[in-house]
Amino acid sequence: MEIVLAKSAGFCFGVKRATQMAFDASSQHEQIHSLGPLIHSPQVVEQLEQQGVKVCKQVAEIPGGAVVVRSHGVTANEMHDIEAQHLEIIDATCPFVKKAQDFAAKLSDDGYLVVLVGEADHPEVQGIFSYAKGEAVVITSAEEVQSLPNNSKIGIIAQTTQPLENLQEIVSSCLSKAKELRVYNTICDATTLRQREARQIAAGVDLMLVVGGFNSANTSRLARLCEEQQPCTHHIETAAQLQDDWFTEKERIGITAGASTPGWIIDEVLQRLGNISQNI
Repeated sequence: MEIVLAKSAGFCFGVKRATQMAFDASSQHEQIHSLGPLIHSPQVVEQLEQQGVKVCKQVAEIPGGAVVVRSHGVTANEMHDIEAQHLEIIDATCPFVKKAQDFAAKLSDDGYLVVLVGEADHPEVQGIFSYAKGEAVVITSAEEVQSLPNNSKIGIIAQTTQPLENLQEIVSSCLSKAKELRVYNTICDATTLRQREARQIAAGVDLMLVVGGFNSANTSRLARLCEEQQPCTHHIETAAQLQDDWFTEKERIGITAGASTPGWIIDEVLQRLGNISQNI
């Protein structure tokens, strides 16, 4: 059984940075919390809990000490509340997400209708959206653009893990809605590379594995993209979820992993596949 592992699989720059900051801070503070899960990996969040980094859903739940701002960022109001509570801030917001927040504020200040391409219920999108103080809307697909009113000025930004093709389709659809269109491509380059590589691998294997948290939007999107190329695609969170019968008569196995998937989980999947290979 041949294994093809994506070079881009696993932690992206922003997640690696946030995780390192949180672990470093855990050894420096007696009382430390994160506002929401630091990243979308239950296993890493559990490790941080063991190091004393407790997850709180709201700022009001944090009794004091330090707070780690998750890689997805927080809303403008949440940041204001953190500052008002005089908590020490360890800002692990991904720099690419921070840039999108800044663009949302700038476009809003300049009088643009802000169109944010992304998933409305995702914490990153909610955070970016909150920095647009004027008229703003979240759009998931090009079809939704038809419901937008005509506007003299439309400014477009994107959730950092969106497929580039989706952003391009929405930008094209908005051309007929505005006299002036300003677009900031805030998609992380690593996301585009990861999605492109995943498609290429999926197209050339007998079975595709996508490893990462079930609560991770970018991992779930990877799984959908891979499934378009190879219907025999499985999204798993850990090696324990692998089933031996998946690999019967499968000679070439592809693997990729989401941006929040730590290397040790990928290693466990590879080890488990090695054991399965010997038994079939």
